[in-house]
Amino acid sequence: MRKTTLIAACLLGLSCFTNGLFAQDGNTATHQLSVEVPEVAIIDVEPEGTTTVNLSFTQPAEAGNPITVSATDVKDALWLNYSSIVTDAAGADPTRNISVKISPVLPGIDLSVQAATYSGSGAGTFGTPGASALVLTAADQNIITGIGSAYTGNGANNGHNLTYSATVGAAANSYQNLVSNAGSNTTTVTYTISDN
Repeated sequence: MRKTTLIAACLLGLSCFTNGLFAQDGNTATHQLSVEVPEVAIIDVEPEGTTTVNLSFTQPAEAGNPITVSATDVKDALWLNYSSIVTDAAGADPTRNISVKISPVLPGIDLSVQAATYSGSGAGTFGTPGASALVLTAADQNIITGIGSAYTGNGANNGHNLTYSATVGAAANSYQNLVSNAGSNTTTVTYTISDN
């Protein structure tokens, strides 16, 4: 029986010696493999090329009444997309935030934005939007917090839906600061993704 086994082993190409079979260096081997993962923090407002938001007030039908904002004057066609890989999930940069500001602030007008809960085709640790709309100012305010390593998916219907609205300012002198001029009533909204 032993002679048959030895002949079969030799036919399979194993090392054969008259005094028996010997393994070569061992039955396992190891080496190191390094994988580089880049830090990522990219943000975009979609759909691309159609990100201008136009809001308007309605003139009063009766003398003595103020201008008003109709129920249809809420715009929610834009989506906030982002890609994020954090530096160290357990270390110095475990999450990121997205902040928003406007420049310039429009006299007499309060512009607000609300970010919805994430929806779309992405994966990872998505951020959490604030519970209520933010009145935009010249200073950065966090609109989404707690973003980890994640991607939202690209384009409309991915990420956080943005809803904009406008009202006459809440400050006591807001109405007197309103100006009927489209050029002076234009502002830029800036979103920034950054580490905590």
